[in-house]
Parts: sequence; structure tokens; C-alpha cells
Amino acid sequence: MASITIMLVIIISLVSIMAFSNREVIKQFQFNAFQIYHKKQYYRLVTHALVHANWEHLLVNMIVLWSFGTAVEHYFEINFGGNAPWYYLSLFIGSVIFSSLWSLVKQRNNVYYSAVGASGAVSAVLFAAIFFNPWEPIYFFGVLPMPGIIFGVLYLYYSFYMSRKKLDNIGHDAHFLGAVIGFCTPILIRPSLFLEFINMLFTPTGHF
Repeated sequence: MASITIMLVIIISLVSIMAFSNREVIKQFQFNAFQIYHKKQYYRLVTHALVHANWEHLLVNMIVLWSFGTAVEHYFEINFGGNAPWYYLSLFIGSVIFSSLWSLVKQRNNVYYSAVGASGAVSAVLFAAIFFNPWEPIYFFGVLPMPGIIFGVLYLYYSFYMSRKKLDNIGHDAHFLGAVIGFCTPILIRPSLFLEFINMLFTPTGHF
């Protein structure tokens, strides 16, 4: 069976590339809190993940999704058996939606607030991978190896800090919420996995 992650990468990449040459697609697909809240255009809660601001935005998200998504699929298959594909899709689509809800509440009356990209879902996939294998190295800036659990703590702090400071146009709220969703989803599916995660923290010999 084809990897769901690879299919997601292909679909998102094709739609994003198409949108680069047709800005109307971005206009119709982007997350716009005012349009969602006041005009009931709820589809934007999902479609904003299909389009990206530029090539760099797309490439970073797709590389991270491909790198960690295939691992998370494997972990899901081990732990959830035949239901794994559905749980994985639920993780991805659910995190696309729920990682945007705080921005929807905050920006619901701001007609100019818009956002694009699958970053919330990508963060969820990354943190699901950290949950299942917290000591697996993650390469900070693609160079510096760092245990996943350490990277995760720093990532959450940075996302929270930048969200409060509002120093750029990056959706740090979505990054933070996506990460929390990704970490918690395996526990919601099977609560006993949390004890296995705790055991992994103190016996870093492999993943479960």
C-alpha cells in the first residue's frame, strides 16, 4: 500500500505549485478568520493546508512531513494495527483544523488576517514521532543533532514566546497547538502508551 505521507506530500505540493501561478487559488483556499466565522466558509479550516506562501515554505513543510510522517505511519501500524491509516489521517486532518482554532477566535473580526500552509499538521506529525521515539536525534537547522525530546521542549517554548511577542507573520499559535495535538493523539487513542513514553524517557534504548 502506498504511503499516506507520500500521497499527502504529492497532493499538497501539486496544489501549492498550481497556486503559485494562480493567486486566486490561494485567495479561495487560505485561512481567513473573518470569512470562516462571519460567512461560514468552514472549508477554509482544511483547504489552507493545501497552499503555501512560497517555495521555501512548501519545501520545508514537505521535507519535514516526509521525513517524520513515514516514521509515524510505521509507529501507528505497530501500535494500532489495521486502524492505523485512519488514525494517521485523523491526526493529520484533525491537526490542520484544531491548530487553527485559536487564531480563528482571536482574529475572527479581523478581515485582513489570513494564513496558509500545513505547518500545524506538520508540527503534529513531528511531535507524534517525538512521542514514539523521544531520544531519536533531530537535526537542528539540518546540522546540529539534538534528542527529539529536547528539541520538542525548545520548539514549544520558542513557539509560545514568539506567539506572545508577535514579531513576525509566522503562525506560531498553529505550530504550538499542532505540536500538542500530535503528542497527545496517541495517548487519546490508547492511554497506556503514556506509561510507555515515560518508560522511554528513563530507558532510552529504542522506540515502542
